[in-house]
Amino acid sequence: MNVFAVEGLPEVRPGDDLAALVERRVDLEPGDVLVVASTVVSKAEGRTADLDDFPPSPRAEEIADRLADVAGEEKDPRFAQAVLEESTELVMEAPFLLTATRFGHVGVNAGIDRSNTGDADLLLLPERPRESAARIRDGLSVDVPVVVTDTSGRPFRHGQRGVAIGWAGMPASRDWRGERDRDGHELEVTVESVVDELAATANLVTGEGDDGLPVAVVRDWEFGNHEGSDELYRAVDGDFVRQALREWEYARD
Repeated sequence: MNVFAVEGLPEVRPGDDLAALVERRVDLEPGDVLVVASTVVSKAEGRTADLDDFPPSPRAEEIADRLADVAGEEKDPRFAQAVLEESTELVMEAPFLLTATRFGHVGVNAGIDRSNTGDADLLLLPERPRESAARIRDGLSVDVPVVVTDTSGRPFRHGQRGVAIGWAGMPASRDWRGERDRDGHELEVTVESVVDELAATANLVTGEGDDGLPVAVVRDWEFGNHEGSDELYRAVDGDFVRQALREWEYARD
């Protein structure tokens, strides 16, 4: 498997054709997977905003005051309002905002970015990332899968890694259940989230910060002869960690 970043992409503006921008700079081949950071998808879709676009509600004021008390520094209630409007649920309210987005992703601050935003204050996640991935794929001259990624922290571990939030042209996971291990035992629970693994792999070459490399190509990787699944986000009734967090209350020492 080879993974490489697409060089020379310009600053993306609202209305830009991402598929065309990519194909002017790389010759895609059948079997490739195109991995695109949500930052440029959001910019092309006009998902930038200013803090003044979010007049704070009493609820946002309350959240900002509590976070300020925890952090020992002032917090902008307009940002809290933006998070509220981009979320369907606040899973945790302190010491940070852990939220569920409209498309199912659970992450900090509804995935709202305050870096690499251009002239705006905020960069919001794409509204429907799977549709975004499908549009990019439809615009390509070569039929390859597309994965849209974001950077996310991980419970129980330090550091962040790339995760998939949208995909098209391939299943989200490959299902090993029913296959055999080397000892002949039948696998009963193993479902591999390949879109997340591809997102994390691409993140190794696209980097963070001011690298300016938001797109990567994964070449010579095969899904294999497995069943596929598009179930990426756990249903709430089976997500026991999320259920526990709903009942958890942050208390300062």
